Amino acid sequence: MDIDKPCIFCQIVRGEKPASIIYQDDLIMAFMLIRPIHPGEFMIIPKEHIDEFCDIPDDLACHIIIHAQRLSRNLRKKLNPKRVGLVVHGFGVAHAHLIVVPQHDEMDIVSGRHLYLEDGEIKFGVSHLPSPSREELNRMAECLSEE
Repeated sequence: MDIDKPCIFCQIVRGEKPASIIYQDDLIMAFMLIRPIHPGEFMIIPKEHIDEFCDIPDDLACHIIIHAQRLSRNLRKKLNPKRVGLVVHGFGVAHAHLIVVPQHDEMDIVSGRHLYLEDGEIKFGVSHLPSPSREELNRMAECLSEE
């Protein structure tokens, strides 16, 4: 994060910048995205400035997920998307945030890595991505397993 640039989410929490808030308590705030994929997309942030989602203390992360579940069920009831997706991608604003996306198509949440060109046409999928061997997958699983 650029230390000379104030955090927009912290400014929202302090009431210095506008937001369309759908929920807040002492620990978290949920508000609408200003550039949603579909109407109803929102995010949940910790009120405390924490850069990366994986650095959020476990109890606060659970609090965020519980409220994401509750608000997602309400979104599904009111807007009737085919699915509701949760995204933590780690880029954009350097303040941890969980994005809740009403999905109407399987392409509503994709990685740029899914993009490929075939016969001059832009397509999305995973068939062009490398597929590690089972041995490589097992080594990575062992590496990432908690000791």
